[in-house]
Amino acid sequence: MTVEVAINIESGIGLRQKQFLSRLASRVVRYTLRREGVDLRDVQVSVLFTSDDFIASLNKRYRDEDGPTDVLAFPMSGDEEDVEGTEIEYDTGDDGGEDLTPMPRVLGDIVISLDTAARQAESHGRPLRQELALLLIHGTLHLLGYDHDEPQKEAVMWEKQDAILKALNI
Repeated sequence: MTVEVAINIESGIGLRQKQFLSRLASRVVRYTLRREGVDLRDVQVSVLFTSDDFIASLNKRYRDEDGPTDVLAFPMSGDEEDVEGTEIEYDTGDDGGEDLTPMPRVLGDIVISLDTAARQAESHGRPLRQELALLLIHGTLHLLGYDHDEPQKEAVMWEKQDAILKALNI
């Protein structure tokens, strides 16, 4: 099994847009993980594309911040340790038998506001797909423990984001 990118897109957009978002998210998340040295076997990342209203409610609940934001990341690891060394759990089946199917390592969830992404793309003068790719990279790096709460950490994260976006040629 390889990396599983579970995509959830709120209703209100057409099938072609949903397919586009699904392909973009899968490509960007997989590439970012691979570039950061994550073993893609049995890894799961969830991506939700949503509205300003929904992301604003998450932003208030989890960050105590009012209003919408562009991207939120919810790492499953609870600390900033490198996920590469995490233990892989195995499903032994309901009968306790010898089916040692690896359980996916759930890295976490990325939530992106399509409304905010569209506004930011317009204000930055870039295509929406490029803005979305940047937000997907940003969210994935957060799942891997990167942060921008200090100037030095921010510089590292921004450099990685820019390099990955450039390499993806989106």
